[in-house]
Amino acid sequence: MITFLHGELLEARPTGIVVGVNGVGYELVIPLSSFDRLPKKGERITILTHLHVKEDGMVLYGFMTEDERSLFRLLLGVSGIGPKIAISILSGISPRNFCAAVGQGSAHMLAVVPGIGRKKAERLVVELKDKIGRLEAVAGRPEVSPHDRVIGDAARALISLGYTQSEAQKAIHAALQRIGAPGDVEKLIREALKST
Repeated sequence: MITFLHGELLEARPTGIVVGVNGVGYELVIPLSSFDRLPKKGERITILTHLHVKEDGMVLYGFMTEDERSLFRLLLGVSGIGPKIAISILSGISPRNFCAAVGQGSAHMLAVVPGIGRKKAERLVVELKDKIGRLEAVAGRPEVSPHDRVIGDAARALISLGYTQSEAQKAIHAALQRIGAPGDVEKLIREALKST
C-alpha cells in the first residue's frame, strides 16, 4: 500500500491535488482541512495517503495530518459511510471536534456537516462511541474551533425557535453556501432565517 508521497506539488484545488514524484504525477482527493495546510504550488510536499480500491478503479486520498487519515479510516468502518462522505465530514469538522461530538453523544453537532443528516449523525455516535479513544490519542484533547462553535450555536438557536434538527441543518447549510465563512452567530442566524 502507498502510505505517503514526497514530491512537488504540481496542482492544487480545494478537493484534490497532483503530486509529482520521480516523473510520475499522482492525483489525490483531499479534504478542505488538508487544502488549508498545503505548501505553495511548485514547493516540496509530503502527504499521507490512503489507497481505496473499488470495483471500477482505485482512488488515492491524501491527508496533511495523521489525525485526518486516522479519522478517515475510522469512518470507513461505519456502515453507510463511504470515502466521499468521510471526506465531506473531514471538510466540515476537525478531528478534535469530531471526537468531542462523538464522546459527548452530540449528534446535532455532526448533523450540521454537509452530507450528514440526523440519522447518519446518530449512527456515527452509536458506532464510534467506544472506538473514539484511539483517535483521541492521536488527535489530542478536543477543542471547539470558533467556526464550529458559531455553527453549533446557530443550530441550537434555530431549534429553540421551533425548527426541527433537519430544518435547522438545511437552513444553516443554505446560509453557508451563500455567505461562505459563518462570521458571527447573529449573521449566520439571520442568513439561515432567510432560507425558510
